[in-house]
Amino acid sequence: MAMPISCSAFRRTALILALVSGGMPAFAQESTSQSANQSATQIASNQPAGEVVLIPNRVIYPGETIELAALKQVTLIPGKHKPDAMATRAEELQGKVAKRTLLPGRYIPSTAIREAWLVEQGAAVQVFFIAGGLTISATAVTLQPGSAGDLIKVRNSDSGKILSGTVMADGTIQVSAS
Repeated sequence: MAMPISCSAFRRTALILALVSGGMPAFAQESTSQSANQSATQIASNQPAGEVVLIPNRVIYPGETIELAALKQVTLIPGKHKPDAMATRAEELQGKVAKRTLLPGRYIPSTAIREAWLVEQGAAVQVFFIAGGLTISATAVTLQPGSAGDLIKVRNSDSGKILSGTVMADGTIQVSAS
């Protein structure tokens, strides 16, 4: 004789099946008020705080730049809030690079995205040392990639000495006395 399934067990099983099959999160529904071809500014300006979020609509692979065309706008069910440390707004996602595979219908953890590299590994860059009125410049090769503000290692092309410096917004490296 079959045992009756409790309501909570049925819901739990349905949730597991939805998550395994790659479905939408159980607490969100697709927003029908927005078309898929809207521009980034329209999507960003129409987001009520805490109600509308962006999630991937296809698999986004590591190293791929996140474009708004790869994202889908969903509305959270009333009373539900997005988990902390999740990137869900256009400003947080546009132009960023995926550090790991992002699956459709899932939130995007803030730790799974990064800024695009300003300098690539192995690139020739200008290195500057500035102290008061003294400025020393040299050419170096980057030993690791970096974004603006990152501390990276570079090798001086003339001396072969390895230096640590900060990537500046213009793609140069600024080193300090050590």
